[in-house]
Amino acid sequence: MTNGSRLKRIGGGVLVVSIVLALVACRGDDRKAAKEEADSSPWPKVTWPLKQDPALEKRIDDLLATMTVEEKVGQIVQGDIGSITPDDVRKYRLGSILAGGNSDPGGRYDASPAEWLALADAFYEASMDTAQGGKAIPVIFGIDAVHGQSNIVGATLFPHNIGMGATRNPELLRRIGEITALETRVTGMEWAFAPTVAVPQDDRWGRSYEGYSESPDVVASFSAAVVEGLQGKVGSKDFLDGRHVISSVKHFLGDGGTTDGKDQGNTQLSEAELVRIHAAGYPPAIAAGAQSVMASFNSVNGVRMHGNTTLLTDVLKGRMQFGGFVVGDWNGHGLVPGCTSTNCPATINAGLDMAMASDSWRGFYDTTLAAVKAGTIPMARLDDAVRRILRVKFRLGLFEAGKPSQRAVGGKFELLGSPEHRAVARQAVRESLVLLKNQGGVLPLQPKQRILVAGDGANDVGKQAGGWTLNWQGTGTKRADFPNADSIYEGIAAQAKAAGGEATLSIDGKYKHKPDVAVVVFGENPYAEFQGDIPHLLYKPGNDSDLEMIKRLKGEGIPVVAVFLSGRPLWMNREINAADAFVAAWLPGSEGAGIADVLLRKPDGGVQYDFKGKLSFSWPRTAVQYANNVGQKDYNPLFPFGFGLTYATKGDLAPLSEDSGVTGGLTEPGTFYARGRVTDGMAMRLTNAAGQVIQVTTLPAALQDDSLKVVAVDHEAQEDARRFTWSGAQAATLWLASQTPLDLARETNGDVMLVLTLRPEQVPASDIAIGVTCGGTCKAAVPMRETLAGLPVGQWTTVGVPLKCFAQAGADTAKLDAVLQLETAGKLQLSISRIALGASNEAKHVVACPR
Repeated sequence: MTNGSRLKRIGGGVLVVSIVLALVACRGDDRKAAKEEADSSPWPKVTWPLKQDPALEKRIDDLLATMTVEEKVGQIVQGDIGSITPDDVRKYRLGSILAGGNSDPGGRYDASPAEWLALADAFYEASMDTAQGGKAIPVIFGIDAVHGQSNIVGATLFPHNIGMGATRNPELLRRIGEITALETRVTGMEWAFAPTVAVPQDDRWGRSYEGYSESPDVVASFSAAVVEGLQGKVGSKDFLDGRHVISSVKHFLGDGGTTDGKDQGNTQLSEAELVRIHAAGYPPAIAAGAQSVMASFNSVNGVRMHGNTTLLTDVLKGRMQFGGFVVGDWNGHGLVPGCTSTNCPATINAGLDMAMASDSWRGFYDTTLAAVKAGTIPMARLDDAVRRILRVKFRLGLFEAGKPSQRAVGGKFELLGSPEHRAVARQAVRESLVLLKNQGGVLPLQPKQRILVAGDGANDVGKQAGGWTLNWQGTGTKRADFPNADSIYEGIAAQAKAAGGEATLSIDGKYKHKPDVAVVVFGENPYAEFQGDIPHLLYKPGNDSDLEMIKRLKGEGIPVVAVFLSGRPLWMNREINAADAFVAAWLPGSEGAGIADVLLRKPDGGVQYDFKGKLSFSWPRTAVQYANNVGQKDYNPLFPFGFGLTYATKGDLAPLSEDSGVTGGLTEPGTFYARGRVTDGMAMRLTNAAGQVIQVTTLPAALQDDSLKVVAVDHEAQEDARRFTWSGAQAATLWLASQTPLDLARETNGDVMLVLTLRPEQVPASDIAIGVTCGGTCKAAVPMRETLAGLPVGQWTTVGVPLKCFAQAGADTAKLDAVLQLETAGKLQLSISRIALGASNEAKHVVACPR
């Protein structure tokens, strides 16, 4: 091996890193050998499009020369608005803030655009305030504007990326990027955490809908267009002007290839496949001048990306010549071995330039400062990180821009959800729809007839918009939260009325007057990240209510058009067989009327818009065919990549096999008890202080001394809930135990709660504790009596306990063997219909963590 070679490890494999041509001196044969290694590297060599600007570099040099080490460290730390204040920015001189999925002004997901802008102003002014000392360096505000400025009430909501991939229209994506940037600037932010250029290879992954396609070619075709839409085109007068934001290409690298489709898991594959599949979207984005790249949560061949020097520094910044800065993901540095969320010098040394220390920023700042002073983080590495961040801020014009409300479009709220923007979103909906079946040419429908619009997705904008909509999981929203939107029903109803027909809404599919046709809109409920990870591709396991509705309507002689809302392809053979037509509508966003544009004819009978969408993800043949992707030698899907009918093609489909391939129990991910049964692998037990134990397998059930007993009661269906009665004879405990330990560490980091749907019947004056166990003496509990005592007796509601409460009380949430312990020595009667994981806004009442 020559002196011009340097061995680096990418997980389990050894990589000869070729970029050392720029790092070590070579002579003669050594130089020739190193050049040959460079030429043979599988990693693409990219040309950074921004030439060095001497005047800009001088401004950076001059500023750096005056900065203290404390100010430099502040620049590389990003805090979340849920845990940081303008005064904190003023004191610590932090370089960036973000609004995480559940962080909003005043803690309200439906805060007004004006409140968002006022908050942006407050943080900016704090960063420029030098009254307490320090340099005036403008803070940069990042937000997950991933399908429009989707955190803001009234913003235009575009289809999620999986739907956009079906359009095969990069220019449409460019226009969507422009609109997203504009609406983001209106509300005061300068940085969008987009685009996601993951190439999902396992549809069980809960972030599948964030990817454009399972095909790296499709992903690569979109990445530059989105970056240029968000930022403007390098060399043009509008590049990074006041109507554009910086983009953050994510998540580097391999996020879509984790084993078993687990979020934040390990991507294990050869270097060649890592390059071919998962790196595909980065070279076009970098060549377009992307100003930031976000490091991924996952590992590559066992090495966490937040600590992967080879990929972050040698490949991304070296071989690919990325000239922006690398930002972390939510406390992702804490996953690096030997690190915690508050202490991780290794991540900065590996090449991370800005740590997303969302709720850990203060501790991270302190330990990073200490590491720099101790020499653990070299000053040269710190200066490089700060230089990269300052360079982007100068390019963006932040030093001269003034506060967000005084900038080019700051406060022009009429641009949020404007008719022009919504028209583009409606076009995107039309072009994203994929027609899988059209038996007998039932579509397009005549609008001048009686149309029944049924299903729980028919009139629910939140459901059709999916996750990352107003809050992290996209749950708990109401119709009033979407003033600039049309539900799918509203779109159909308006066109039917205009043509002289009638559309009637009936969520359960029941009717007074028999309709001529039914459009049934149904699908996945909103989710994001690991909350959406599933064990197989069976739709709504254990719940056939949508299928039964379709079959009932068909049995009554009514043609049925199924419109399926989802963040991934799922095994739907039974529903496809039952319906006359089946449309994959993905997660269309705010413009439900775009679906009516394609389903309904013109009043004169002609076609309004034909189907254009083509599958960007292969449709599974069985529910266990979750990683069968185009290009594989064993490729054998039900509907192949690129499939999509039009009105000009015959849409008849022979009956499909209704064998899902799934064996064992059918339960929803993240649900431990629902509809009267515990999840497979879980057990419900009753115990008391005397050591009596029974496992609840039949009802009614009771401990021998009647200190705790359980009977079946009704909530939403017959005997779908359980009523537990503590007699007060002695302390007794309800347990929900797992046969194998559960790892909920990721969920704990993500502000997830244990959510109980319950009805208090009688609440004691004595203590009530809710807790978990984690093997042996490992357990934790928090008091719950005060929360229960404040609830109205006899009414169903939801109560949540943040998993972090259990962690703070001493539980190891990476190995939970009981997800629930409910204990009291007093008299208590409580009915429970569901126990599951949920987002922070999914519970009406939240148990406070003890201090």
